[in-house]
Amino acid sequence: MSSLWGKLLRDLRNPLFLQGYALMANTVITGVLGMGYWLLAAHFYSPEEFGRGQAVITAMRLFASLTALGFVGALARFLPVAGRRTPELILRGYGLAAATGGVAAIGFLLTLPMWGKTYSVLGGFGPGLFFLASVVVWAVFTLQDVVLTGLRRATFVPLNNLIFGVVKMGLLVAMAGALPSGGIFVSWVIPTALALIPVNWLIFGVVVPRHVKQADPSQDPPRLREVGRFLAGDFPGTLSILAIVYLVPVVIATQVGEATFGRFSMAHTLASMIELLAMNMAVSLTVEGSFDRTALAMNCRRALRRAFMIVTPIIAVAILGAPLILRIFGSEFAEEGTTLLRLMALAVLPRVLIEVYLSALRAQSKARTLAIVQIGLAALVLVSTVALFPHFGVNAVGYGLLFSEVLVALLIFGNLRKILKIDESGRSTVTQGSSGAS
Repeated sequence: MSSLWGKLLRDLRNPLFLQGYALMANTVITGVLGMGYWLLAAHFYSPEEFGRGQAVITAMRLFASLTALGFVGALARFLPVAGRRTPELILRGYGLAAATGGVAAIGFLLTLPMWGKTYSVLGGFGPGLFFLASVVVWAVFTLQDVVLTGLRRATFVPLNNLIFGVVKMGLLVAMAGALPSGGIFVSWVIPTALALIPVNWLIFGVVVPRHVKQADPSQDPPRLREVGRFLAGDFPGTLSILAIVYLVPVVIATQVGEATFGRFSMAHTLASMIELLAMNMAVSLTVEGSFDRTALAMNCRRALRRAFMIVTPIIAVAILGAPLILRIFGSEFAEEGTTLLRLMALAVLPRVLIEVYLSALRAQSKARTLAIVQIGLAALVLVSTVALFPHFGVNAVGYGLLFSEVLVALLIFGNLRKILKIDESGRSTVTQGSSGAS
C-alpha cells in the first residue's frame, strides 16, 4: 500500500499525470453525479419526459459543440505556448464557438418539423429562444475545461463540475412540481449559465495573467495563420468525431419513441463516460507534448500504460455488471441497454490507442494525418451503424463502434509504434512534422 501511495505521489509531481488524473477525476465525478441526476429524473418525471429531456440536451450539446469541440485540440496545442496572446486566443475560441453553435441552432429550429415528434417541444418563440441561448452557453462551458487544462490548471475542473452537478440535481427536483414538462432541460441549463461567471473570472483574473507572466519572453506566440492551418486539418476531423458522439444519438432519437430513446441514452451515456477516461489522459498528452516535444515518446508510453491500467478494470466491471448497473434505473433499462453498454465499453480498449495517437499528432501539428484518421473513423461508425440498425436496432451503435475502432486501431498501430520508439533527442523525423505532414 505504501509503495502504491508513493507511486501516486510521484505521478502527481509530473504535469502529464497531474493533468490527466484531474480530468479523470472530473469524469468520475461527472459520471457519479450524472447517474444521480438521471436516477432522480427517472423518479420524478414520466418516461416520455425523461426521454424528451435526454433528446433535447443531446441536440443542444451537438450544436454547441460544432465549433467548441473543434477548438479543443487547438487550445490544448497552442495555449501552452501562446504567451501574451493567450487572452486573445481564448476569446476568439469562445466567440467562434458561440456564433457557430447559435447559427446551427437557428437552422435546427427553422427546420424543426423535419426532426420528428420528440423535438416538437421546442416549437414556439419562447422555447426556441431558450434553446438558442442554451447552445451559446454550453459552447463556452465546453471550452472552459480545456482552457484550464491548456494552462495547466486542470485541477480546478473537477471542483467546477462538482458544484455544477450538485446544483443541477437540486434544481431538477425543485422543477419536478413547478415544471413537469421541460423541467429536466431547464435544470440542466440554468446552473451551466451560472457557472460561466466564477470560472471565467478565475481564468481571466488569475490563471491567464500568471501564465503570461511565466511565459518565455524569447518564444514567439503562435500566429493566427499557424493556428488556422492547424484548425484547417484538425477541425474537419473533430467535426467527424462529433458525429459519433452527438449526431448518432440525435439520429436514433428521430427513429425511436421517447421512452425507448431514454433507455438507449442511459446506456450510451454510461459507456461514453468510460470513453472519456481514455480521452482525458490524451488531452493532457497534447498539452505536455506542446510544452516539450522531445519527451513526446516517453509521455505517450506513460499515457498508454496509465490509461490502460485505469480503464481496463472499469471496462471489466461495466461488461460483467451491465445488467445490475442499468437495473438501478429500472428493469426496462437493463433489458434494452445491457448489450449496448457492453459493446461500447469493450470498444474503449482500441479507443485508448487511437486517442493517444491522435494526441501525439496534435502535439506535432500533423493536421493532415489527424483529419484522415478522424474522418475515416467517423465514416466507418456512421456507415456501419446505419447498415446494422435494421437488424440490431439501437445495439447497432455498439456493434458499429466496436468494429470501427478495432479496425482503425489496427491500421494506425504501426505508426503509433514509431512514435513510441522516438528517443529523447527527438532525432526521428516523426518529431518534425509540420501542419501539412502526413
